[in-house]
Amino acid sequence: MTLWHGRFTNDADPDMFALNASISFDQRMAEQDVRGSQAWAKALELAGVLTVDERTQLKAGLNQIESEFRSQSFIFVPGDEDIHTAVERRLGELIGPLAGKLHTGRSRNDQVATDFRLWLLDHLPKLAKALTNLQTALVNRAESDIDIIMPGYTHTQRAQPILLSHWWLSHFWPLQRDLDRLSALKPRIAVLPLGAGALAGVPFPIDRLALAESLGFDHPSPNSLDAVSDRDFAAEFLFVAALIGTHLSKLAENMVLFTSAEFAFFELDDAYSTGSSLMPQKKNPDPFELARGKAGTLLGYLTGLLATLKALPSTYDKDLQEDKVPVFQAYDTLMALLPVIANALRTLTIHPEKMESAIDSSMMATDLADYLVGRSIPFREAHHLTGQVVKLALEKGVSLGALSLSDYQSIHPNFDESVYAVFDPRGSIARRKALGGTAPQAVEEQITNAKAVISKLGNW
Repeated sequence: MTLWHGRFTNDADPDMFALNASISFDQRMAEQDVRGSQAWAKALELAGVLTVDERTQLKAGLNQIESEFRSQSFIFVPGDEDIHTAVERRLGELIGPLAGKLHTGRSRNDQVATDFRLWLLDHLPKLAKALTNLQTALVNRAESDIDIIMPGYTHTQRAQPILLSHWWLSHFWPLQRDLDRLSALKPRIAVLPLGAGALAGVPFPIDRLALAESLGFDHPSPNSLDAVSDRDFAAEFLFVAALIGTHLSKLAENMVLFTSAEFAFFELDDAYSTGSSLMPQKKNPDPFELARGKAGTLLGYLTGLLATLKALPSTYDKDLQEDKVPVFQAYDTLMALLPVIANALRTLTIHPEKMESAIDSSMMATDLADYLVGRSIPFREAHHLTGQVVKLALEKGVSLGALSLSDYQSIHPNFDESVYAVFDPRGSIARRKALGGTAPQAVEEQITNAKAVISKLGNW
């Protein structure tokens, strides 16, 4: 029997009931629903709506239900429309008609909004831990690969030499911004809807400040109409999830390229690769391709919810039942991806010789311009002169480092034998020692800072 059957003569059409039901997915909020009901029973007691004995019986019944959920022995029945119906139905089986008093002053509108927020507050730390695990893998790689150099790229074209460690850390900091966004989201989730009723508030003297505190919320919602319809927090979570997916996709795209035979900078461990059903020689970077693909799926969850929210009238509408599935799926997607990506990075093999051989003297063209700056030539003129050097090397079919001194002096007399030292890639890297640069000392400082950031996960 539904919670709303009294006004109706006929039962709901079975197909309509199945469409309307949400038990298939909102049962994930079972423990949060019980926790919210325990707090509501206490609030009703303090308001004089329940006696101490009634609240004690309700508490015992809810404790039993919580135990059944945790042991996975709770039995759902076909009439359970949603998790709230299931809990109330089972509570009635355990303690009788007294169970009907629990819903006094409460609507499924404020109940589901409370459960949903509690679920997110419970699960954000788990996602934060998974993100930090990946960050740790990146920092560990940066530490172990500190002496390895590689080409840096812009526009997918070789640009300047960098430390591989610096490249690893370039993927650390976007994840840190994601963690910061998750942390900043918490206060907007921690707003208690319970006590808003269906839309107009509760007619009993419920202490909502105490109720919020008992459930770990920062404060109660200031407006009952807004409380039952606000899903900004869900949209924000999906935005953060989509951005995490975007950052994982960026890393993944590089890994797909760098593990190809054309680059061969890295080789994935067999445990994090797949083969071909037709071509025996294949070793495919599927985890990273999946990360790249799932970024689009995560973006879809966000745009889907925003499209649902964009034209709703105020207060609660059944459209809002579409809020939980994308949030649950986004969370599940990230929790499946993050540990696999972290372990794939931990176990991959680096080929330093391949990376170093991909560096040629043309990548030190900026260093050549800086060399002229050091000889009192304005940078804009130095840049132009270096462009002429590059053009001459192309015409002669040689590298910048293979041009003769007379070639250099034909372009400008300030060149002398010392110019050839410019083309040492490690020297080029070492010169970039300002904060945030790729020089070893700057990267070591960056690693120290990254470790300090990771150590703060306990704040969750």
